[in-house]
Amino acid sequence: MTVDETPPDTGFLRPAGPSPGAERLFAEDRRDVGYVMNLSHVWAHQPDAHDAFMDLLGQASAAAGLSFRQRAVLVAASAGALGDPHCSLAWGKRLAEEVGDDVAAAVLRGEDGGLTAADAALARWARRLARDPNGTTPRDVQQLRDCGLDDAQIAAMTLYVALRIAFSTVNDALGARPDRRLVEAAPAAVHSAVSYGRPTAAGDSQA
Repeated sequence: MTVDETPPDTGFLRPAGPSPGAERLFAEDRRDVGYVMNLSHVWAHQPDAHDAFMDLLGQASAAAGLSFRQRAVLVAASAGALGDPHCSLAWGKRLAEEVGDDVAAAVLRGEDGGLTAADAALARWARRLARDPNGTTPRDVQQLRDCGLDDAQIAAMTLYVALRIAFSTVNDALGARPDRRLVEAAPAAVHSAVSYGRPTAAGDSQA
């Protein structure tokens, strides 16, 4: 492939060689969503690292005591700020199930008027981490305390968001395109809000 050719939907890397870890990732996708996600082809090059990464993500979420809605707010806000279409579509849909399509779409665009004060504080923190982590202030942290989080939870929640940003960065940098079925499953308002990132994949991968 020359640099002028359009890369495959699965990204810029050549297909990963066969391995038990790669096949495990693909099998989990087929079981959970019915096809192999393009980002899984990226992570198939490092399946053990993927598993360890997901374990750490789960530990951070549990230590922070995050509810499903809180995780959806954090991921949608950070993914929207970062410009990651994969997590914006997937978690925008999940957030829409919690707060409604229009509110979820607004969070992706950086607008929190439809959220509770506590959820809006989480969204602001997530965006700051994605855009300017050196710009955080003691007042920002105090707003998180005011939401009922103690300092250990704030540290764990920050780790959770940072890991989500890292996950998005790997997927985006290595060229994985948003899966067509991921786009089609998103509410229309969420889909419209995701005007960034790489174009939608032409089809779904099965292997």
